[in-house]
Amino acid sequence: LAIRYAVDNGAKVINGSFGKDYSPHKECVWDAIKYAASKDVLIVHAAGNDSKDVDAEPNFPTDEANGKEISDNLITIGALNNKFGKEIVADFSNYGAKNVDVFAPGAEIYNSVPQSEYMELQGTSMACPMVSGVAAMLKSYFPTLSMKEIKDIMLSSAKSYVGKQQFKPGTEEPVDFATLSVTGGVVNIKNAVKACKALEASKMN
Repeated sequence: LAIRYAVDNGAKVINGSFGKDYSPHKECVWDAIKYAASKDVLIVHAAGNDSKDVDAEPNFPTDEANGKEISDNLITIGALNNKFGKEIVADFSNYGAKNVDVFAPGAEIYNSVPQSEYMELQGTSMACPMVSGVAAMLKSYFPTLSMKEIKDIMLSSAKSYVGKQQFKPGTEEPVDFATLSVTGGVVNIKNAVKACKALEASKMN
């Protein structure tokens, strides 16, 4: 209902800093996701904070039913650490070569909390709004682009760490960053702006 309400009231980007291991009414949620897709609304979803592979153990909501993608308007975000080298991915972040799309900063993020206060927080729920903000900014500067085009640009323009060794979240097992997400990369707003400019120019020509 919240997704449908946001869509019906003009949202173009929905931030989903929530999730759970089990969804008793997932069909209803899938219908809402597909409804958002029909209105060109992007849903940005937090991957979850259990150091698990969501390809094997889903974190709902998902855009996949019985192994098949139901829509192309949901993007799932993993969390980065505030370190470099093999610890660039936050050890709590969920991951998945198929079902986590890209990573964004999610550790020690200074954020607002109730009662008009601020504190440092961490989680994929912090990384998720980073990408929602990028999507919203790109839409505001390039309004002729669809949210599907903006989603594709954010993924294709991500800074690649493919081939870089990284600790698998929750372990000290080194793995290729490419095994942790679809893009094997980190959202990059500068690259995304350049790509949006190029696409907009090609449409005008």
